Amino acid sequence: MKDYIELRSDTTTHPTEEMREAMRSAPVGDDVFGEDPTVNALEALAASKMGKEAALFVPSGTMGNITALLTHCKRGDEVILESECHIYYYEVGGLSALGGMVPRPVRGENGLMEPDDVEASIRSANIHYAPPGLICVENTHNRGGGTVYGLERLAEIKAVANRHGLPMHLDGARIFNAAIALGTDVSRIASYFDSVQFCLSKGLSAPVGSVLAGGKDYIARARKYRKMLGGGMRQAGIIAAAGIVALEKMVDRLADDHANARALALGLSRIPGIELDLSTVVTNIVVFDVSRLGIGSEAFAEQLSADGVRMTTRPPHKIRAVTSRMFTAEEIPTVLEKTAKICTKHLG
Repeated sequence: MKDYIELRSDTTTHPTEEMREAMRSAPVGDDVFGEDPTVNALEALAASKMGKEAALFVPSGTMGNITALLTHCKRGDEVILESECHIYYYEVGGLSALGGMVPRPVRGENGLMEPDDVEASIRSANIHYAPPGLICVENTHNRGGGTVYGLERLAEIKAVANRHGLPMHLDGARIFNAAIALGTDVSRIASYFDSVQFCLSKGLSAPVGSVLAGGKDYIARARKYRKMLGGGMRQAGIIAAAGIVALEKMVDRLADDHANARALALGLSRIPGIELDLSTVVTNIVVFDVSRLGIGSEAFAEQLSADGVRMTTRPPHKIRAVTSRMFTAEEIPTVLEKTAKICTKHLG
């Protein structure tokens, strides 16, 4: 029996037994020399999935994103991105600290930028301005609540990029969730971008790793930046093997996570004291507000954890729950019961 119900993140997923066996028996070589057959197979598979010429296995999504930005931009370039996106909010200021790039935040609605706002952020050439170098999109958008850019909006943002001669990078950590939500293939989403980073270690359940995909020459340059950042691994096929299983076996089941998130959100929305915008719950992330209870998110999460349910906080008053393979539909009533008990106590 589980000691607690896990809703903190889809990063808490454990590898499947098939992944563990694949890791145990994976043929390996030195990946820095390009000689690890399992890494090479993963990169070829990932490139094919994304409709790109080549791909690069990296230890984490954060490294994948900073590698992408370093490859696209030079020092002093502006990077246009949404004001609460992962690259800007959660990656330790790496674009500035490591790349000398200048973030140009654009306020989105639930994390989604309007094409007109993107265009308005691109300033004309002027001796006083940092030149624009790149447009970044996050799909799905973490802090937006797992919201998804539709293909039409991506096409409009791509048209903006084309008009200004700018490349596009996708932080597609959960791109497969976006594809499931849109009912399309990931390659269609990726087609609007010059580079795409996606995670193997979230809902796809691999223990480690992300992939950066793009053109052949682009990935060749990115490989050098990966090495510079310390991401040149040796017999990495042991972990790449799990990534292959993730891409081949774990994508379609993400729909179960979406269904569980929706059911959970519906239940939470009916609990007095909780505010929740159901329109944002389209993938596997549920964000709700507890400000009406008169307590902060940290106190709420602590009380919920003490009763066996783990969620993360969005201070001062928001809570995030993320469904994954580690969470089942049968656990939803328990989560709702324990949440309601805390709300009742604080509403008096």
